[in-house]
Amino acid sequence: MGEIDTLKEIINFSKEIRKKILQMSLKAGSASSHVGGALSIADIISVLFKYQMKNINKTSNRDRFILSKGHACLAYYSALNLVGLISDSEIDTFEKDNSNLAGHPVKNTNLGIDFSNGSLGMGLSIGIGLAISSLKKNDHFNVYVILGDGECNEGSVWEAAMSAPKFQLNNLNVIVDKNNFQQTGANSEIMHLGNLADKWKSFGWDVKEINGHNISEIKNYFDQKDGTKKPKLLIANTIKGKGFSFTENNNDWHHAIVTEKLYNEAIKEID
Repeated sequence: MGEIDTLKEIINFSKEIRKKILQMSLKAGSASSHVGGALSIADIISVLFKYQMKNINKTSNRDRFILSKGHACLAYYSALNLVGLISDSEIDTFEKDNSNLAGHPVKNTNLGIDFSNGSLGMGLSIGIGLAISSLKKNDHFNVYVILGDGECNEGSVWEAAMSAPKFQLNNLNVIVDKNNFQQTGANSEIMHLGNLADKWKSFGWDVKEINGHNISEIKNYFDQKDGTKKPKLLIANTIKGKGFSFTENNNDWHHAIVTEKLYNEAIKEID
């Protein structure tokens, strides 16, 4: 398959993820959904699940994924559905009584959910343990962790950030979803992060910064083979609520209800 065809497939995958996010939120009814943060990572998730991660449908020698910002699980569940690990009927149970698909991921290996996440700041530590295990056991799998930029206010993130370079975890790939918001407002107003790239570099990480909605740019980042022994940190500049005019950069959609009227308006905006 050529480069153009590959990019088209990933772009279509990201559109389907956004449709699934809307559908699950609508079916959840009165249950509020974390729509904004799910939409901001939809393109990153698409490159990972449609292109980058290997053997995701297998039980061994497969890359591992950790959604540390667990509230963005709508994008995660959508991707697992599109690769065949979560059924359509299961997707429709999102946030309903006795559902396996709660508002934050709950471990269920049958559905492809390897780790529970809800308390922010935990995912990177889990990822480091996995990456160390992969190297020690010579299992040859890579680990991918998505953090929120607001989540980087957590001290546990920086404790973990110190340890990964010490162990030369070049199989660890961390993506920071830099959408500039957290639950209660703008990061710049709550706890200004300053220059994130310089911070992570000072901890010994290999750091790059890209447009987190440019599929080609994201793919090219993962295609690069530089032979570094450092863990890799990608700062993805994103827009919270990306994809729909009424959700973009609107922090009211951190956690809100999708009505049928809003669903119909939004679905028209997907090309």
